Amino acid sequence: MDMNNYLVSIKEAMNLVNTNVLSKKPKKVLLKNALDLFLAEDIISPINMPPFHQSAMDGFAILFDETHQNNFTLVDEIKAGDNNKRTLNIGEAVRIFTGAPTPTNANAVIMQENTSVENGVLNIDDTLTDFKNIRLAGEQIKQKQVALQKGEKLNPAAIGFLATLGITEVSVYPKPSISIVVTGNELVTPGTPLEYGQIYESNAIMLQTALAKKGFTDVTITKVKDDYEATRAALNDVIKQSDLVLISGGISVGDYDFVGKALLELKTEQIFYKIKQKPGKPLFFGKNQNTIIFALPGNPASALTCYYIYIESALQKMIGNPNYSKPTISLTLSNEYIKNGTRGEFLKAKVTGGEVEILGSQSSAMLNSFAQANALIYLEDDVRMVKKGEKVNTYIID
Repeated sequence: MDMNNYLVSIKEAMNLVNTNVLSKKPKKVLLKNALDLFLAEDIISPINMPPFHQSAMDGFAILFDETHQNNFTLVDEIKAGDNNKRTLNIGEAVRIFTGAPTPTNANAVIMQENTSVENGVLNIDDTLTDFKNIRLAGEQIKQKQVALQKGEKLNPAAIGFLATLGITEVSVYPKPSISIVVTGNELVTPGTPLEYGQIYESNAIMLQTALAKKGFTDVTITKVKDDYEATRAALNDVIKQSDLVLISGGISVGDYDFVGKALLELKTEQIFYKIKQKPGKPLFFGKNQNTIIFALPGNPASALTCYYIYIESALQKMIGNPNYSKPTISLTLSNEYIKNGTRGEFLKAKVTGGEVEILGSQSSAMLNSFAQANALIYLEDDVRMVKKGEKVNTYIID
């Protein structure tokens, strides 16, 4: 690993993440466990849907022609679930209910509100048209047609649709197993007394809940002191066990930053280290065999910014989302901002009523304004100032 000072651009970093992260190997899962996963193959319908001509409402199924338009002899009743395959003669009718199979040659169903029955004769006050109020077999989908294509996200409606076809199992891209590794001697767990020189550790729970909000719950957390051997041992374990490793802190070049050295010893391939951005410059991205690794800055706002911009995209690639891109919109700025330096900048912001406001406390160590934010404004390298009323490129975070 070359822990040098070359900074990739934000666009380069995004492209490198996109091209180096691959979908997980497809897996068969029960349909009920497939919510929000992406199909790894086309689903071919095993049946016609509906599988038979079906009544669309409560009423009467009839067989009419030009000589029989108003009066029909009532000969039977068919309920939903009946397997009565009867046929009708011209001028005959059956009482029928929504979802029931119509007689095989019935050519209309008349809603009961437009009928009356007297002495076994059905009287109709309605216009007759072929297959009125009949759901034809295969009307929704025919047997052997593609029901859902590879790459489709299985939302509740898609799962319901597949269930109507009798499908119980699907091939999907599974969600990754994730390890969060937190480094730092100064960090202590919230709930314990805070000694002088210590701070409460927040990145683990912040990243864990950000992942959970997107449905990623297979997450383990490991905390490591600033010790080389302990860092190396912990990273070796999680790389073997996880699809994705997120490391918080220890990636800079200080005397007690051991993450980079440990990753090198473990034969990790560096894709990039350091991005020309603020906050989040010291971001490492690499691979160790099939495990994707992000080593994040220790500062909480930097870590969370990198999560939203890079890690969310990587996760979507891993679960086979074919067309994911971070949702961005151009919004009118409600206050001005002067940018220092020549790095691209992500600013914590709040969208309200079609406008976006740059919040205070933009320091990479501060989460107080991030707690109010629902967006990140992106300013390009060469932008020096944005004025109230200007349009700005805004990443929506949710």
